Amino acid sequence: MSKKYFIILILLFEISIIAQIKNPRNIPFNWNTDTTLSNIDLSELMVVLPRGSFVVLNNPNFIGREEGLNTFFSKEPVLSVELNGVAKAYPLNMLSIHEIANDTLSGVPILATYCPLCNAGIVYDRRLKYNGKNFLLEFEVSGMLRKSDMVMADKQTETWWQQLEGKAIVGHLEGAELNVIPSLVISVEEFFRRYPNGKILSKKTGIKNAEDSYGINYYKNYDDPDNKPYERFFSPEDVDPRLPAMERIVDVRSAGEFKVYPFSAVEKAGVINDEFNGKNVVLFYQPGVVSVLDEKEIKDSKDVGMVTVFRPFVEGELLKFKKVEDKFIDENTNSVWDITGRCIEGKLKGKELEIEPHGNHFAFAWLAFHPNTKIYGVD
Repeated sequence: MSKKYFIILILLFEISIIAQIKNPRNIPFNWNTDTTLSNIDLSELMVVLPRGSFVVLNNPNFIGREEGLNTFFSKEPVLSVELNGVAKAYPLNMLSIHEIANDTLSGVPILATYCPLCNAGIVYDRRLKYNGKNFLLEFEVSGMLRKSDMVMADKQTETWWQQLEGKAIVGHLEGAELNVIPSLVISVEEFFRRYPNGKILSKKTGIKNAEDSYGINYYKNYDDPDNKPYERFFSPEDVDPRLPAMERIVDVRSAGEFKVYPFSAVEKAGVINDEFNGKNVVLFYQPGVVSVLDEKEIKDSKDVGMVTVFRPFVEGELLKFKKVEDKFIDENTNSVWDITGRCIEGKLKGKELEIEPHGNHFAFAWLAFHPNTKIYGVD
């Protein structure tokens, strides 16, 4: 076989592989990704927008408490992350416009992500050690979806990553997994109450016309309880019948298995103390956060509340919690705690609960990727 003939065969093979990816609008597809390295069926991928359609935030600017409280309304939801005493907040509405922020916090390269179609906000560590090599990755939005969830791409190897899972699904780094950095989805008001020296994203990103988009929801009424995900991205037949498609949930992982907790269940209980595969967790619910996927004007949207998840231990002692009126109280010492897991009154004042890594998602999305997940109050 001649070298020229061999090269032609390779090109035809690569073209046949790429052809498996759904591209109903024949959108230009300019990736150098090694699609022969894949752990998914490529037909699950759909090209929705050209590469570069979403302008991601790279080392964005931040503002402090006073300016932040004047810029954002108190019930606006943010993805809050803290490392080594330094805290940053990423408003979900801003992330819905950009979907990705490549940033640094306390010297740690981080990746703040939000997929509005799945309501999935997760923070990852951009450092990766894989196959004996160290990588510092920078991410972009690929323009592709899989099961309605954003597919990210790293600029270093053009590997494709599943946003909801942090897993490399196609390309040179196929099989790798990013480490989750614990975060909370809370209100602007609660963020600055907890972190008075914290910083929040500035709307002055330097990106043309972007500032005019902030505060606007481009997915009006998407999270209506009776809705289903957009059919062009997700078949209604694939919605897990155990929960309404647009039910908000948080996930907990233990011993390689998952359990999710519907917001409705946590709201009803106020506090849930639970044990899953040997892991103890406590979940708090508090109203005071609006949806970014309801009304066109975010500030006019319905209150969907906050659910936060923690490991309920202080100095090795397992705490049991209850909610009395609007206070979270541990039954061990009758100390009072806030929605961020900080003790604000009583014997344990000043103590903090460790955040249990978790994400906030719509039920349909999480269960599509993890169909064997146990559901609190259902299974």
